[in-house]
Amino acid sequence: MGVSDILGVIDQEIAQLQQARALLSGGAAPVVKRKVGRPRKTAAVAVPAAKPARKKRKLSPEGRKRIAEAVKRRWAAQKAAAAK
Repeated sequence: MGVSDILGVIDQEIAQLQQARALLSGGAAPVVKRKVGRPRKTAAVAVPAAKPARKKRKLSPEGRKRIAEAVKRRWAAQKAAAAK
């Protein structure tokens, strides 16, 4: 008997015990039928809501130039610190 067989037997026993408990307590027996194994993809995967597409952000030439100059200053500072 493999592990999956043992788990299947335990699940069956749990279902029987739950039905017996429901009968003794006077409530309706919960009907839970679970199949052994991995659930199917269609049941397991919830379909997420479609998100609106984001607009692509554009960088102006002036902004690009400022960033390039800042990076060059940073590299120069790192080179100077490494040289000391």
